[in-house]
Amino acid sequence: MPDLPASSSSASSCAYLAWYLLPIIGFFPSLWTLYRRQGSTEQLATSRISITLAISWLLGYLFLATGAANLDFLSVRLLILNSFLTSGYFLISFWLIIVTIRGKSQRIPGFSRIAQEIFDKYLS
Repeated sequence: MPDLPASSSSASSCAYLAWYLLPIIGFFPSLWTLYRRQGSTEQLATSRISITLAISWLLGYLFLATGAANLDFLSVRLLILNSFLTSGYFLISFWLIIVTIRGKSQRIPGFSRIAQEIFDKYLS
């Protein structure tokens, strides 16, 4: 028999955290949570990771797409690198969702610390 969550509040908490981690779509509820500065510490930490991942992906995507459009001799290589970046973003997001559903910490070594420092420095 599978283990069930201790309470419905932990199940709903996991659902909210998984919602924040959806690629591209989760950026908006994460941004809203950080804007209001309401929510549990888990929700705020997950929102920071989600926003940092999305912005990092978007900047990388735009830089690589611009380079591919302007550099004819590197365009195919930059487009391939762009597809790897996008695939990595989606895979990391889905991995974080699975980790969240299992009830474990959503930490990415190094990246979580950077997200925390950025938001503490510029948004506090």
